[in-house]
Amino acid sequence: MSTTSNELSGTTGSEPSDASANGGPAQTAKVVAGNVGNAASEAVARLPEATQATRQAVEDANRAIQSGSDEALMAGTTLSVGLALGLLLGGANRLLVILALIPAAAMGFTLLDRSQTGRTTSVKRG
Repeated sequence: MSTTSNELSGTTGSEPSDASANGGPAQTAKVVAGNVGNAASEAVARLPEATQATRQAVEDANRAIQSGSDEALMAGTTLSVGLALGLLLGGANRLLVILALIPAAAMGFTLLDRSQTGRTTSVKRG
């Protein structure tokens, strides 16, 4: 009595293998492409909301920076630059370092603009 490889592996010729049961690699690729397409279309549908929310957040931040005192802007600039340098020396990703410098640049340019136009905003004490 001779045994074949199908008999040794426990499968018979009538049972489908795992690859052919779900359609094989081509079917898997189609499913993945469909999922990616659905995710992309959902992201595109939400893009206007995200853009509007981001624009509103930037306008609010700009308004807060413009109304802040010179002392607060100096402290914020120093803190942001210190954070960026700490990230850089700590070996963080360069993208994080650049993102940490964005508030420093915004506050620094506001201070520079105020010094050139002669307009200052300081905290009154006493």
